[in-house]
Amino acid sequence: MKWDDCLIDGVPQLKCLEIVFANTLQVITGLAGLALFIMLIIGGIKYLTSGGDPKASESAKNTMTYALLGIILMGLAYLIFNILQNFTGVNFLKFDIPE
Repeated sequence: MKWDDCLIDGVPQLKCLEIVFANTLQVITGLAGLALFIMLIIGGIKYLTSGGDPKASESAKNTMTYALLGIILMGLAYLIFNILQNFTGVNFLKFDIPE
């Protein structure tokens, strides 16, 4: 659906929320993925520059672990929604306001 499809005489209707929600979800998902990737890189740099210090090394490992867990959880959430869609026929990833 395009933005022009939800306008009536130039006035946004309730159906425009579908587009706003979809765009917001897409931006948030992209930013979360980017943030997790940056956390992974920062953890790697911290690990490389720890110089054998056990505390700094452990902190870097924790940063990388949490970043990887976040990436895995995002992937699992997407996978679970797709599995539920296949079993139920309901598309959980598409926000739709009934008319």
